[in-house]
Amino acid sequence: MLPLQAQTLAPTLVNAVLPGVSGRRAELARNLVLAVAGSLLLVLAAKIKVPFWPVPITLQTLAVLGLGAAYGSRLGAATVALYIAYGLAGLPVFTNTPPAAAGMMYLVGPTGGFLAGFVAAAYVAGWAAERGASVLRLIAGMITAEALIIGLGFAWLAFGAQMAGGVTGVGFAKAYQFGVQPFLLGDLLKLALATSLVGASWTVLRRRG
Repeated sequence: MLPLQAQTLAPTLVNAVLPGVSGRRAELARNLVLAVAGSLLLVLAAKIKVPFWPVPITLQTLAVLGLGAAYGSRLGAATVALYIAYGLAGLPVFTNTPPAAAGMMYLVGPTGGFLAGFVAAAYVAGWAAERGASVLRLIAGMITAEALIIGLGFAWLAFGAQMAGGVTGVGFAKAYQFGVQPFLLGDLLKLALATSLVGASWTVLRRRG
C-alpha cells in the first residue's frame, strides 16, 4: 500500500514515491526543491545532442513530457516555467545558447513558440497522469502534449517569430520545412520513450504496493 498521505494527494509519480509532508510551508519547500531539480534536468537535456536522422535531437521534449507526467499538471508546468525564467534572466540554458544570447529576444525568436509549448505540454501530460495513470489516458495525454509543442512552435515560427531584418514569421511552408518536418521522427521516438518510462514506473509501484 502507498502511504496514506500520498493517496490523498494527486496520484502522480512524485507523490507516490516521495514521503508525504504536512503543512503548507513544508509542501511549498518540497515543491520548490522538486521544481529546481526538474528545471536543472531540463537545462541538461537541452544541452545533450543525440545523433539522429535527419537532424540531431536533444532530450528536451523527453524531459518535458516525463516531468509533466511525474510531477502533475501544476508543478510540471511551473517547473518548465522556472527553466524558461532562467533564460529570461540571461542564463545560457537553451539549446542554442550559446552562440545565441538568452533573454527576451530569444523568446520572441524562432524557437519561442516551442518553449511556450513546453509549458502547455507539461501541464497536459501532468493532467492526464493525475487522472489515475490509465495507459490509454496517459498515451492520449502525451500525444496531445506533443501536438501542443509542435503546433505552438509551428504557428509562432510561421506567423509571429521575430527574424533577422525585422521580418515577422517565415510563412507556412518554411515553418513546416525547417521547424517541424526534420524533428517529427525524433519527437515521436521521445514521446514513445517518455510514455513507456512513466507507464513502467507505475507498473513497478503497483507491484510493490
